[in-house]
Amino acid sequence: MDLKETQLTTELSYAGDFIQVHKDSVRLPDGSISNREYIKHPGAVAILALLDNGNLVMERQYRYAPRQEFIELPAGKIDHGEDTLLTAQRELLEETGYVACEWIHLATAWPCIGYADERMEYYLARGLTYQGSQLDEGEFLEVFELSLTEAIDWIRLGKINESKTIVGLFWLEKYLKDWQT
Repeated sequence: MDLKETQLTTELSYAGDFIQVHKDSVRLPDGSISNREYIKHPGAVAILALLDNGNLVMERQYRYAPRQEFIELPAGKIDHGEDTLLTAQRELLEETGYVACEWIHLATAWPCIGYADERMEYYLARGLTYQGSQLDEGEFLEVFELSLTEAIDWIRLGKINESKTIVGLFWLEKYLKDWQT
């Protein structure tokens, strides 16, 4: 069975600094017509920065849309045409002040497939050296260390409740336990 929907028309409803909102008319597999509203997003990276002592580099940051602070992995959006590894390296340095000598791509995930085309690229960074953070203008966050065991406990306790970070931590736990080469 072919499940593909075919775009018939598209309308740009909103164009922001980095997201766009579209409304398309589509032909469904059965031939009927429907509408789809969705967000075009450039994609992002999340970094599991593992220090030599085994702790992770984490961040505490206020997020405006839900109007609360979150414990998160270092992360950031992919600039147009930028290689995802370069994005990860740039974001790690900007947000935490660390550079890494080893990078491993762990996974690609699509966090919001019902209404956005955003993809999240997960990288493990090891062999970290601190060089000093270079936060973007208007960016405020606290950087701290946390063990993976404690981070997993914080998920259970609801202290870590942001999906990108939960997915990344579980990927790292699985990688370190079963897949490490």
